[in-house]
Amino acid sequence: MDRHRKAAAGPRMWRGSSPCRNGPGSGPGSGRAASRLTDKPMRGSAPRPAGVRGGPQTPPRQDDNPGGADQGGRKPSKPVRPKDAASLILWKHGPRGIEILMGRRHHNLRFMPGVLVFPGGRVDPDDHRAQPLSPLPADTRRMLEISATPARATALAHCALRELHEEAGLVLGEMAGDRLRPDFAPLSYLTRAITPADRPMRFHARFLIAEAHHAKGEIRGSGELEEIRFFALTELHEQPVAKITAMILAEFEAWLGTPATDRAHRQFIRIQGRDSRLPERRSP
Repeated sequence: MDRHRKAAAGPRMWRGSSPCRNGPGSGPGSGRAASRLTDKPMRGSAPRPAGVRGGPQTPPRQDDNPGGADQGGRKPSKPVRPKDAASLILWKHGPRGIEILMGRRHHNLRFMPGVLVFPGGRVDPDDHRAQPLSPLPADTRRMLEISATPARATALAHCALRELHEEAGLVLGEMAGDRLRPDFAPLSYLTRAITPADRPMRFHARFLIAEAHHAKGEIRGSGELEEIRFFALTELHEQPVAKITAMILAEFEAWLGTPATDRAHRQFIRIQGRDSRLPERRSP
């Protein structure tokens, strides 16, 4: 299949998230504005969650999360190399249907305040020293290795679980002192997304999936996000998210609607540039 041809069939798109209608600057971490997944126009940022006090605050930098990194700088004279990153979609069956763990960016951030993002961030050196309790499932590793070396694939998986622990306090695996020993067995691969080449900050983000019953502990924020909890999919239609996040949520819903026996054999896609859904090449 022509690598430049868009995937013929895509998931049901969320309202307001059609890849054909998103404006310039969309893509992993590159949207200039967030939009609620609704037909109603957005007025300002999201409501301040309960328990968050007003007044000046200095939240930690959040420029390493593909769903909310500040892209307001000048266009580079030549393309910046994308930074490898990973995010985890932790989900469960709840009283309101399917629920997904997401966190809200600080309201006093200059860029995309109040926007919901998945736990995630860029790969760091410690991710290459992972000592997993279990190996990556073969299908998950196969898809990660389409765009990464075997060692980098392991680091990407560790990154997703490390960020889950750092941002939400949940452990998928075990803690050995202050170090995470990850359990890779529950991880499934969803998709990857690459920021447009004209953006000053670029990510090559991989999105992994795990069911919440595999995670241990109680949700506790680290300060990186104002609010972190499980949001019902129906609730997310009224929440502000980046355009790339809306596309990932649409891919996740399509994954949910695919029989479990067929998920590893479906047509995988990657999101590249400004909202292009391209068919993923098959690994050998």
